[in-house]
Amino acid sequence: MRPRSKAFDYKTLDTLTVTGTLDSLKSIRDFVVHTAEKAGLDKRASYRLNLAVDEIATNIILHGYQEADIEGSLVVSAIEEKGSLTIRLEDTGLAYDPPGFISSDDLNQPLDQRTEGGLGVFLAQQNVDRFSYERIGERNVHIFTVNLTDD
Repeated sequence: MRPRSKAFDYKTLDTLTVTGTLDSLKSIRDFVVHTAEKAGLDKRASYRLNLAVDEIATNIILHGYQEADIEGSLVVSAIEEKGSLTIRLEDTGLAYDPPGFISSDDLNQPLDQRTEGGLGVFLAQQNVDRFSYERIGERNVHIFTVNLTDD
């Protein structure tokens, strides 16, 4: 644990590293549930955070690793800071642009006119207070943040 300072008032709760296979999803889910409990999230917020992380982790494994025929791992970190819980999910799968996949307008279209894919990213965006993605070097970094208070 890093010492706290006024500039960086945060606490790393835990980190988990798993292989990029579907068998790892249960470990990721368990990690998120345990971390959410530790941070004091209520059951509804915990469920929504878990859904968001699970959707993206599944996409990483299926599209970033399996379909690309590459192997890799996922690193899941939990950080509590100033009234929020952040889950950071990193992988070395293929780069992509999740915010550009689907819009709420697309959901109102008939199924045969909708853009294919992207619903998991949309669900992730809708179930946390803040969702972001960036490519840093050879790593995809997804950040899910939920507020611990209504402030």
